[in-house]
Amino acid sequence: MDKNILQGKKHIHFIGIGGSGMYPLAQILHSKGYFITGSDNNQTETVDAVRKMGIEVFIGQRAENIEGADLIVHTSAIMDDNPELLSARKSGVPILERAQLLGIITSWYGNAVCVSGTHGKTTATSMMTQIFCTAGVDISAYIGGKLDCIGGSGRAGESEIMVCESCEFQDHYLRLFPDTAVILNIDADHLDYFGTLDNIKKSFRKFAENASKMLIINGSDSNTLEALEGIDKKIITFGKDSSCDYYPENIRHENGLLTVFDVMYRGENLGEITLHIAGIHNILNALASIAVARDCGVDFDCIRRGLNDFRGAKRRFEKFGCERGITVVDDYAHHPAEIRAVLTSAMEMNFRKVWAVFQPFTFSRTKILLDDFAEVLKIPDFAVLTDIMGGREKNTYGIFTRHLAEKIPGCIFFPQDENREWDDERKYFNFSQVCDYVCENAREGDLVITLGCGDAYKIARMILEKLSRDNKGE
Repeated sequence: MDKNILQGKKHIHFIGIGGSGMYPLAQILHSKGYFITGSDNNQTETVDAVRKMGIEVFIGQRAENIEGADLIVHTSAIMDDNPELLSARKSGVPILERAQLLGIITSWYGNAVCVSGTHGKTTATSMMTQIFCTAGVDISAYIGGKLDCIGGSGRAGESEIMVCESCEFQDHYLRLFPDTAVILNIDADHLDYFGTLDNIKKSFRKFAENASKMLIINGSDSNTLEALEGIDKKIITFGKDSSCDYYPENIRHENGLLTVFDVMYRGENLGEITLHIAGIHNILNALASIAVARDCGVDFDCIRRGLNDFRGAKRRFEKFGCERGITVVDDYAHHPAEIRAVLTSAMEMNFRKVWAVFQPFTFSRTKILLDDFAEVLKIPDFAVLTDIMGGREKNTYGIFTRHLAEKIPGCIFFPQDENREWDDERKYFNFSQVCDYVCENAREGDLVITLGCGDAYKIARMILEKLSRDNKGE
C-alpha cells in the first residue's frame, strides 16, 4: 500500500460516510484541509453531524456523486455492484477501503496507540482520549463511537500521539501501523471469517508483532496470554490482580452507577479513581487507559481528573432518561461476553427489575453463538427480543428470533413472517410492538436496557417518548 497516496489529492469522496468507521476519518481529513463529499443510503444523526461540518452528503448512491473526486474511500460493506464504486473503477480514480486509509493515517504519527480487543475497544479508546484532552495534550483520535470532548468520533491534533480504535473484523487492524498495541481481550467472534478461536489468536499475534514500540495487554485474559506466548516485545500488563503490573484494589460501588477503586502499580498504590460507569470490564478498560497515559507522560492527577470527566462513549451504557420512575439506558453490546458483562453489572445496581431488550445482529453470529446468547439473556429479570438485523448478510442460515427465544424461559418476542425481508416497514412495526410491551409492563424502579450494535437505541427513545406521553395522559 502506498503511504503517500494522499499527496496531491484535494477532493476525497466517501461512499457510506455515515458509517461509524467513516465519520471519524471524514472529521480528521476535513480538519486537515481536504475537500470532502460523501453519500449514504440513510438519513441519520451521523449524516446530520457530517453536514454540520460543511460537508455535502448525497442520500442515495449514484454514479454522478463521485464527480470531481480524485480519491474514493469505501467500507467493506459496500457491494461490488455499488454504482459509485463501479463508476470510480471505470474512471481510474484511486480507491481505498476504509481500513487502508486508516492505516495510512496511523503512519503519520510517532506514537500511534492502536487499541484492539474483542470487547471494550470504543470505551477504552474513549477513556484514553478523554484523559489526554483533560490533560491538555493535543492528540489525534479515531473512535468507533461519539465522544463529547472531541465533538464526534475523530480528531486531528498536532502532537505525535494518536489513539486509534483497531478492529479485528476481517483482519482490518493488520493494515495499521501501531507503535503501541493495546489488547483488551480475545474472544470468539466474527467466526464467519476466522472460523476458529485459534485463528483469532493467530490474528491478534500478528497485530501485536506489528507494534514497533510496546504492548499493553490484559494479563488476566487467558486467550491473550496464549496468543502472545513467547513474543519478543516490551509488555506492560493490566488485569484483575497483583500478577499484573496494573490492578485494582478496594473496589466499591457508590450512588448507583459510580465505581470507585484504588489503582495499584507493581504493589504501589497510585491513588483512587472514580468511574461514572459500572462493571469490572470498565475497571479493566480504565486500567488499560491509565497504562497508556502514564507511558505517554501524563501524571496520575490528570489521569484521575480525565476519568472523572468521562461519562461514557455514546451507546456504552448511555443513560437516555427516566420517565415514570423507569430508567432507560442503551448499550452497543452485541456479543454474548459483552452482554454478560453489561447485564451482570446491571443486576448489581439495586433496580427493582432489569429488562433487556436485545436486537440480534447478523444471522451468522446469531446462528453460531445461539446457545451463548440464550445463556446470557437468562441473566436479567425479563428478556425481550426484536427480529434479527441482518446487516451485511442475507439469511442463508435459516435462523430467526424464535430460535433464540425458545431457549430463554419467559422470553418475549413477536412472531414474524419468515418469508419476508426485514424492511423498514416491518422493523418499525416490530420496534413498536416491543416498545408497547415494555411500557405496559415495566414498573417504577425498573431499568430497561436496549442492547445491540444495530439501531436498537431507537427503541429506547420510543420507550421514553411513550412513557412521557402516557404520563401526561396524551
